[in-house]
Amino acid sequence: MVEKAIPNPSKVIPIRIDEGKGLAPSIGTQLHSPHGHTKDTRGRSLRDLRISVTDRCNFRCTYCMPKEVFDQNYPYLAHKELLSFEEITRLTTIFSGLGVEKIRLTGGEPLLRKNLEVLIEMLAAIRTPAGKPLDLTLTTNGSILRKKAAGLKAAGLHRLTVSLDGLDDAVFRKMNDVDFPVADVLDGIAAAQEVGFENIKVNMVVKKGTNDHEIVAMAKHFKGSGIILRFIEFMDVGSSNGWNMTEVLPSKEVIARINEAFPLVSAEPNYTGEVAQRWRYQDGSGEIGVISSVTQTFCHECTRARISTDGQMYLCLFANSGFDFKTLLRSGKTDLEIANAIMNTWSTRDDHYSEIRGSHTADQSTGGRKVEMSYIGG
Repeated sequence: MVEKAIPNPSKVIPIRIDEGKGLAPSIGTQLHSPHGHTKDTRGRSLRDLRISVTDRCNFRCTYCMPKEVFDQNYPYLAHKELLSFEEITRLTTIFSGLGVEKIRLTGGEPLLRKNLEVLIEMLAAIRTPAGKPLDLTLTTNGSILRKKAAGLKAAGLHRLTVSLDGLDDAVFRKMNDVDFPVADVLDGIAAAQEVGFENIKVNMVVKKGTNDHEIVAMAKHFKGSGIILRFIEFMDVGSSNGWNMTEVLPSKEVIARINEAFPLVSAEPNYTGEVAQRWRYQDGSGEIGVISSVTQTFCHECTRARISTDGQMYLCLFANSGFDFKTLLRSGKTDLEIANAIMNTWSTRDDHYSEIRGSHTADQSTGGRKVEMSYIGG
């Protein structure tokens, strides 16, 4: 790990760049057949895998990749450090044999990864032990979705989630901090609908005092469109976004504001471990969701693991370190050995950061810096 020097460290906390120096996963001396019954120390199964395909992004959203840190001198990972498409496909195939059913491709901005459609086609061919295809989805900022939508659909991508933090152009440009117009993101969403994507979701990170006045406008815009809008509480992800609890708008207030304009009724989750709490419009014109990882934690149901751009396995979005699976992939280990390393790693998992946030959040100067979201994926 090396520290990146920041021009004004009094305002921005220096972050660490992980160079594949994660912990070595334990394979164990006795190998077991792959199975989907491994549980962590809190009884949680492994069902979802998020794979970051690039640490680069063309936005500089202040809550994720602030410009003061991710400037023109920022040392992004070299191409040789990234997992290749073949390595990602191999690792995903092994995970699918261990009970993983849902794959989400993330970044940075995943559509910046060259020839991503080739990877999607490779992943779409994977089958679970029961012979079913994986639920293959992707999160994007939508900036180049108009150009990419048809190719993504043809390659076999099932679903899309688009990040959009407001409809007011001035607010949106301020939040993405690269002066990108909201109209181009909305056009990208339209393109995705035109090529046949269904169940599109739009995620809005809500920062109190910054864009919370956009909540009802966003609800009105997507109501009746077939698109599910989800509101995410501003989280203390990484160590560079200047997180402050005073900027967190509790999801219950989001619901109250929308309910006042458009009456809502609560809805049951689609599956165990769904992170968003669902609400339907009383008039039947669609639904919204809220993700309340600050005020209403859901650690007890978390079934997600994350693979960073360079092959480190992280067991929590708020983790301090990962497990180095790239070295296993590149050192001649068999699929069985890697499967056992995954099972052993998951079985020791005890992560529940959101439940203990109050006692661990305040002081980043102690060295307990969390991995950056642009490196691990959201």
